[in-house]
Amino acid sequence: MKGLKIGSKFIFILNSLVAFLLLISYLLPYIPPKNFATLSVLSLSVPLLILLNVIFFVYWLLRVKKQLVLSLIVLVLGWSYISSMYKFSSSKHVEDDNNISVLSYNVRLFNRFDWLPSKTIKEDIVEFIYKEDPDIICFQEYPRGIQLLLKGYENYNARYTKEAKGGQVIYSKFPIVNSGSLEFPNSNNNGIYVDIVKQKDTIRVYTLHLQSSGIKTEVEDLKNETSGHLFRQVGTTFKKQQEQVELFLKHKKQTKHKTIVTGDFNNTAYSYIYKEIKGEDLIDTFEEAGNGFGKTFDFKFFPLRIDFILSDKDFIVNGFKTYDVKFSDHYPIKATLKL
Repeated sequence: MKGLKIGSKFIFILNSLVAFLLLISYLLPYIPPKNFATLSVLSLSVPLLILLNVIFFVYWLLRVKKQLVLSLIVLVLGWSYISSMYKFSSSKHVEDDNNISVLSYNVRLFNRFDWLPSKTIKEDIVEFIYKEDPDIICFQEYPRGIQLLLKGYENYNARYTKEAKGGQVIYSKFPIVNSGSLEFPNSNNNGIYVDIVKQKDTIRVYTLHLQSSGIKTEVEDLKNETSGHLFRQVGTTFKKQQEQVELFLKHKKQTKHKTIVTGDFNNTAYSYIYKEIKGEDLIDTFEEAGNGFGKTFDFKFFPLRIDFILSDKDFIVNGFKTYDVKFSDHYPIKATLKL
């Protein structure tokens, strides 16, 4: 740091800390939360750490200082993280008669507790669905007490189903020939699945809602939380998510059908949870055909993508879209797939 003024030295120390944290975060997808729960919390901050390193790089670049190398190296090492966070290409959409469109959306109980000022959220979502006309719809945080029966769709779990918790529902324009629920122990959350038939193909569709930390996202609410409590709470949540993912993977292993996995993972693409679900046989449809940040959750501090549509590698991804509609604290996403 020779030749730097005191202010610049302080900035470089901050730069070094942020670069180190981002470098450590590259290891998190390989560390089970049950082993290092507190460390795994860092995965939530990866988008912020990337943005801060970009800012530091530009800062030193404009001052023609060699300190720019630190953030540059860390960003290059994590290029796959950057491409997962932001897609520089424009969205592609290929029209094909064999396309299957899959929409996933956490509808937040249709605004049952008036989080949003609008009194017509349910009607607005129905109008949105009919306008977009997806072949398959996966809702999370769906209230079975406010049943939604869509014309032209079969469904699983839209009404009371004895063997399944409420909260998730799948609608399909194609015949549903099999269905069931993955009941997560000691949790209000679960996952459900259906097998649908399109022509000669049987396709397994899952929708998951993994454990939520329950942490408020408003600035005033966060001010009242201690950092220690936040880390412990999120760490405990990630442990439970790992248990839920292990249950899901055990179930998924038993099917021979081509598979689509949707849902609100309550975790990012930089986490152990995401890596385990995606595995070697699924692809992230946003990474294949999305653009921009792909933000799916209304978090005020930085773009957060915690909702996903993953598909078997046998599918061709012909399109992906994130919708900027404010009917929930999440944003709907849709993938267009072809077998």
